[in-house]
Amino acid sequence: QVLGAAVMLCGLQKSGLGPSSHPTPSAPSSSLTIHVLNTLTGQPATGLATHLSQLQGPGLQWMELMKSSTNVDGHCPLFLAPGQVKAGTYKLHVDTGAYWQQLGYTSFYPYVEVVFTVTEQTRKLHIPLLISPFSYTTYKGS
Repeated sequence: QVLGAAVMLCGLQKSGLGPSSHPTPSAPSSSLTIHVLNTLTGQPATGLATHLSQLQGPGLQWMELMKSSTNVDGHCPLFLAPGQVKAGTYKLHVDTGAYWQQLGYTSFYPYVEVVFTVTEQTRKLHIPLLISPFSYTTYKGS
């Protein structure tokens, strides 16, 4: 892991864009969520463009599933609906270069790609990511 940056993928929490932070078993929630933190400022990374793709087909091509942007809390609202994360290989592409440029910084990393494998259908998947202009780190959250 590279120290100094992290992106946190976590559930929707009172952002006004999703369910409450305490969903009941029958309440909808995202099965894949992200939370990106700017470690330079210690604040959520707001307005960061993200793209989610899945490796599909006989030719094993990346198929984009959706695009989103982080909200004021650094979350991407409802990235994938419940039950949509199935076994397979996924790629989360985060446009860090454009984000840092709009803040007046030069970034060593024009983007971050997190490729991960899901071995079985899951109800919830959380991937945190911490970012700075010259580093990033990520991990499988809970």
